[in-house]
Amino acid sequence: MVYAVVVAWLVVAAIVVLTWHRLDTDRGWRAFVLTLTLGLSLLHQLLFATVTEDALVTFRYAQNIADGNGPVFNPGERVEGYTNFSWLVLVALPRAAFGADVRTTAVVFGVLAALGCVLVSCFLANRIVAAAAPDGAQPRPAIGVAAAVLTASAGGLAVYGASGSEVPLFVLLVLATGYALAARRPVVAGVLVAFAVMTSPEGLVIGVLAGLWLVGAALKRKHSWWAPVGYVQGALVFLIPRLAWRATFYQHFLPAPLAAKLGGTLGERVAAGWPYLSGFALAHQGFLLLGLVAAVALVLRRTEPAVRGSRAAESPARGGTAAFRGTRAAEPPARGEAAAFRGARAAESPARGDAVVGTAVEAKALLWLLFAMAAGLAAAAVLIGGDPGPSWRLLAPLPPLLAVAAAGTYGVLTADAVGKPSPKPRAAGTLLVPVTACGLAGIAVLVSVFSPEMLDRVRVWHSHGTELAEIGGWLGDYLPPGSVVSAAAPGALAAHGGQLLIIDVLGRTDDHIAREGRHDGGIATDYDYVVNGRRPTVAVPADDGYADRQHCAIDPVYAGKYEVATFRRVGTPYWVSVYPRAEQAKALVADLDKGPDFRYVPCPA
Repeated sequence: MVYAVVVAWLVVAAIVVLTWHRLDTDRGWRAFVLTLTLGLSLLHQLLFATVTEDALVTFRYAQNIADGNGPVFNPGERVEGYTNFSWLVLVALPRAAFGADVRTTAVVFGVLAALGCVLVSCFLANRIVAAAAPDGAQPRPAIGVAAAVLTASAGGLAVYGASGSEVPLFVLLVLATGYALAARRPVVAGVLVAFAVMTSPEGLVIGVLAGLWLVGAALKRKHSWWAPVGYVQGALVFLIPRLAWRATFYQHFLPAPLAAKLGGTLGERVAAGWPYLSGFALAHQGFLLLGLVAAVALVLRRTEPAVRGSRAAESPARGGTAAFRGTRAAEPPARGEAAAFRGARAAESPARGDAVVGTAVEAKALLWLLFAMAAGLAAAAVLIGGDPGPSWRLLAPLPPLLAVAAAGTYGVLTADAVGKPSPKPRAAGTLLVPVTACGLAGIAVLVSVFSPEMLDRVRVWHSHGTELAEIGGWLGDYLPPGSVVSAAAPGALAAHGGQLLIIDVLGRTDDHIAREGRHDGGIATDYDYVVNGRRPTVAVPADDGYADRQHCAIDPVYAGKYEVATFRRVGTPYWVSVYPRAEQAKALVADLDKGPDFRYVPCPA
C-alpha cells in the first residue's frame, strides 16, 4: 500500500505540472485531475485504516441508542463520555433505521468526509481568488487544484479518514464555514459552526473567530450588521436546544472527557501541549513554511492593490475607453450608443475602482481568517494539553487550512486590480505553483510513511486495539452476566464485550472520576472510588494489548482486594493478566479458563 500511495502521488504530480495551463481552461480535464487527486486521498487513507479508541467509545453509545438504551455507555448510567454529538447521531441513525453496522457506517462516512475536504479546499481557494479578481479577469481554477493536491497529501487527515472518528467531519465543517463566509452566506456559516461545535469542542475557536471576522467586516462596511446577527442566529438555533438537552439529560454542561482533561492546572496542560505542537511542527515543516511565506507576502503587498485601484478610479478616460470596447464587443451594433453611454457612466464614477479595491481587501481578509483559524486551533491544542493519540489529531485541520490560504494568497496577489486580464506570465513563473504544491505534497506523503508518530505508531495502535477487542470478547463471553470490568481502554474492550459494564479508570466515561478525581498531567484518576465504590468484578490493567511474558506482580492500587490471574493466548507467545476480585477469584478464573483461546497458567509460588 505504501508503494501505491507513492505511485499515486507521482502520477498526480506529473499530470498537474505538465498540464497546468490546461487546467485553467479545460473543465473536463480539471475534473479528471481532481478525480485522480481524490484517488490519491483514498489510497492515503486506506494506508492507515485503523479505528481509534475514541471511535470505539462512540460506537458503544451509538449501539445503545439503536438498542433503545439512549445515549449512554453503560445502560442506566447517564454519562456524556463523548464530545462529538453530531457525529454520534450521524453514525447511529443508519443502525437505528436500517440495522447497518455502526463501525462500517462510521468508516464510510469518515472516508467520504475526508474526500469532501479535498473538494471543498479546491472550491474555497477558487472562491477567494475569484473574489479578488475584477470584472473581466480570466478565471484561474487551477489554483484550487493545487490546494486540493496539498489537502489530499495531509497526513493527519489521511490517518483519521478511515478511523471511524469525527476528525474528517470536523475538518470538512471548518472548510465549509470558510466557504460560506466567502460566499457571503453568514446564516449558513452560523449553522455550520454550530455543527462544528457539536462535532468537536475546538469548534468554539472557529465560531468565535468567524463571528469576530463578521463584526470587523461590518465595522468596515464590507457587510451590513445583519451579517453577524444572522450568523449568531444560525448558530444558536442549534446550539441552544443542544445545551438545554445536555443539561436536562446529563445534568452537566461539560462532557466527562473534557472535564477529565481540563481538571488539571493550566501549567500542566501547557507543559504537555508545547511538545505536542512542536512535534507537529517538526513533521509538517513544509505546510508551516508555505503558510509563513504566504502570510509574509500578504503583509508586504497589503498596500499595492489600493494604489492601483485609486489610479484606476482617477483615470476616467482610460476606464471609459476600456468599458466602451468591452460593451461594444458584447452588445449588438444597434445598441452601441447605449453601450457607449454605460461605458461613459462607468468611467465617470470612481465607485467602480473602489469596488475593485473592496473585493481584493475582502479576499485578503478571508485569507487572514484562515490563518487565524489555524493559529487559534494550534493555541487551543496547547491549552488543552495535546492528545495521546498518534498523528496530532487536534491539529488535523491545520494543513488543509494552510494549503487553501497559501494557494489563495498566490491567486489574490497576482490578480489584476485594474479590471482586465493580466498579460500571460512566463512559463517559469507559472510552473512555480504546481511544482511547489506537488513537491510539498510528496514531502507530506513521505512524512506520513516514515514519521515514527504516524504509520509505525498507527500500526502499533491497530495491533493493540485488535488485541484488547479480543480480550473484551473473551471477558464478555465467559464472565457472569452483569459483571463489571475496570479498564483504561473501555472502547476497545467494549468492541466485542457485549453489555459488560465497563468503568473507565481515566474518567472519560465516568462522571465521578472526571469531575472529582485527582488530575495529574491531564489524566483523571480515583482508584479508591473504583476499588471500593464501583467494586469491579475484574480489572484489566493493561491498555496496550498482550504482553510478551507472564506478569505476576499486581498494581498496588488493586493490592489486597484483588488477585493476579495470568492467561496465555493459545497458539501464541503472548500473555494477558487480569485482576479478579479476591473473594470471587477461584470461580472467575474457572469461568475464564473455559474459553478455548485463553489458558490459565498459575504464577510460580
